Amino acid sequence: MNGRGRLTLGAMVATLCAGGAMLPLVDPVTWLLQATLLLALVTGVGALARRLPLARPLIVVAQALAAVLLLTAVFAHGQAIAGLLPGPDAVAALADLVHNGVRDVGRYAIPAPVTPGIRLLLISGVLLIGLVVDALAVTYRSAAPAGLPLLALYSVAAGLSPDGAGWLWFVVAAAGYLLLLLAEGRDRLSQWGRVFGSPATGRPGGAGGAPVPIRRGRRIGALALGVALLVPAVLPSLGGGLLGPTADSTGPGGGGGTISAVNPLVSLQDSLNQPEDREVLNYRTTAADTREMYLRIVALDQFDGTAWKPSERTVTDVPAELPRPPGLSSDVPVTQINTSLSTARWYAQNWLPLPYPAAKVDIPGRWRFEPEGRTLVGDRGQNTHGLQYQVESLQVRPTAHQLATAPAPPAALQREYTKVPASLPAIVRSTARKVTHGARTAYDKAVKLQDWFAVDGGFTYNTEVRAGSGTEAIARFLEEKEGFCVHFSFSMAAMARTLGIPARVAVGFTPGTPQPDGTTSVGLKDAHAWPELYFQGVGWTRFEPTPSRGSVPDYAYPDPSQATGPGAPDRATAPSAVPSTGPSAAPSCGAGDRRTGAGPDCAAASADPTSGPSDGGPALWALAAGVFAALLVLALPAVPLLWRSRVRARRLAGGPDGDAAAHTLAAWQELLDTGWDFGIFPDESLTPRTAAARIIRVGELQPDAADAARRVATAVEGVLYAPRPVPVSGLAADVRQVHAGLRDGAPRALRLRARCAPRSAARLRRSWAARWAALRLGCRNSRPATAARRAVAALRAVGWRRGERA
Repeated sequence: MNGRGRLTLGAMVATLCAGGAMLPLVDPVTWLLQATLLLALVTGVGALARRLPLARPLIVVAQALAAVLLLTAVFAHGQAIAGLLPGPDAVAALADLVHNGVRDVGRYAIPAPVTPGIRLLLISGVLLIGLVVDALAVTYRSAAPAGLPLLALYSVAAGLSPDGAGWLWFVVAAAGYLLLLLAEGRDRLSQWGRVFGSPATGRPGGAGGAPVPIRRGRRIGALALGVALLVPAVLPSLGGGLLGPTADSTGPGGGGGTISAVNPLVSLQDSLNQPEDREVLNYRTTAADTREMYLRIVALDQFDGTAWKPSERTVTDVPAELPRPPGLSSDVPVTQINTSLSTARWYAQNWLPLPYPAAKVDIPGRWRFEPEGRTLVGDRGQNTHGLQYQVESLQVRPTAHQLATAPAPPAALQREYTKVPASLPAIVRSTARKVTHGARTAYDKAVKLQDWFAVDGGFTYNTEVRAGSGTEAIARFLEEKEGFCVHFSFSMAAMARTLGIPARVAVGFTPGTPQPDGTTSVGLKDAHAWPELYFQGVGWTRFEPTPSRGSVPDYAYPDPSQATGPGAPDRATAPSAVPSTGPSAAPSCGAGDRRTGAGPDCAAASADPTSGPSDGGPALWALAAGVFAALLVLALPAVPLLWRSRVRARRLAGGPDGDAAAHTLAAWQELLDTGWDFGIFPDESLTPRTAAARIIRVGELQPDAADAARRVATAVEGVLYAPRPVPVSGLAADVRQVHAGLRDGAPRALRLRARCAPRSAARLRRSWAARWAALRLGCRNSRPATAARRAVAALRAVGWRRGERA
């Protein structure tokens, strides 16, 4: 296999290695086999096109056309013309698949099923990156910039994965890129001729068996890969999460620190239609009735108009006995229960699921306590991965009469938990007043709100709606009356605040499903969100507005003797009056589906809650925008390098027959720019012979390289001054020999500067300035001949000379 063939194969392998980082995102992984076959065909088209006398842009066009035809044949065969050509119907079918794929990305949790839309997105993404890598590394012979598209492919996978792409996939992707660089290095080395062995062994490279440059390249690659793996390990990790894997979110230390706000919205909806209900945790409890065993993770008590989220609060060490819940009176009956919990090994997030209100927690590891929300959060990377812990908690059993006669809450608590943003639409406040018309107490209003959402309001459970938590999303939910439990709980809490009732939203898990061995299993589909309203003497009290999800607590049914209005609920028809035998509702669950058995359960425990916007909208586009911006930042410094490589290749490629003079002048220009790159600034006042002597002297060239520079200068003098110039061959090799001599004699920093930031790239700026000046002159003058003359004058004014090709 020749050098170009190895480079072609290396580009394909590097693309597949980077694409392997996307394997954990979906299940099954058979899509990669299909992507490999299609990528091999596209790569083969490029290899064949490069054997023809085609311009390099035409080679890329041919590969792109082949990719389009292959995608059409695979994904829109029935709608395509002759099963291959993309007609209007095929384009529409592909557009529908793309739309469905983007929707599926937002619907499913990781690993997502490989739907036709997701398969199209994956394969077309691999083909696109493979085409760009092949064009850069093989067609344009510049493998180093090919790392940018490979980085983009890996970054998408790492950004979508809950725990990143993992170190193994990073090693695979990095190894593919290093293999590509090694193939390019061997190809460039082979163009210089045979590599001779050392005198001692007679083998290439001496005793090691490999040429010295190759051995050095391997060492550099291994060192770079080791540094890339070591540095992330010693740096502090970033992240935040609620139901999925996260990093530490607490401050260090023993007695202080804070926890930051988290938005769980997107993670709830992302997991709604997860096909597999993976077990998150299981528990064994002394409670006689597990309907009230809601496992609470965190309370969202701040509503700023954009999202519901927990306030930033101070955390402390976990006390031996947790303080008594705020507002709980001794007159309210409570039952103390003990629960042993065990989390799954794959479930790793830093908020601890607890029955509310917990009185004592016995747990290993580094955990901190947030008193206001009564939550435990991991410190310095501590999470729930494969954890076993015991909890003593209270089952609070207030009566409807105690809630109805509760006194006013403290003024400070009232102010904090009844705040609503100024942007709250008027429909929220007016609807709350209309629904609770005639209710005399805060408790009566709360029950009417709950029953309106769950029974009387005509709401429909639908997981396909946007998962916004902002004010506009709540208003849209009240008008369209479609949503899942996020909408129900957030809307009820917002409406309760407008009525002066302190309210917040809790996120966690419903009780789960009893098992034959006496334990209870809690799965992804048991994740849930519910509103908590504050009543003095009882404390924070759970309500259940989501239809047929979870269970409505007994105290939410008013005494029959006091229920006189048409909105009074009946135990026979109230939502969730009978305990469900199936899995409990998840955080984004609607009500009617539990009763009918239709619709997906709520599953939300595995995704990163901060991975998307609070008002809906797919997180994929935000990630893609971020990746695109990062690529722009990375690509800008590479512009001089890419331009310089392209100009050098064009100048030394030779010209058509009969154009020997232009070829000689182009080689001379390349020689001057090469010296410029290594700090020898060109002086146009010097003759070619004097300029070459200056390059030899300043660059300290060895005899062979010096003779090559003199031959190029002699050829240029013949073109400029001889009556009949004689064509000279081998000028490209002479210029490369001078370049190698300057590089070998330069310090390492100068070599790096000449490679990555060549000084001669200043010609690019001059070229753009000249073209801009020509364009402006042409636009100012309506006469084409005069405009052309002025453009030529402007080009000459900025330094264009005969034979110079910027």
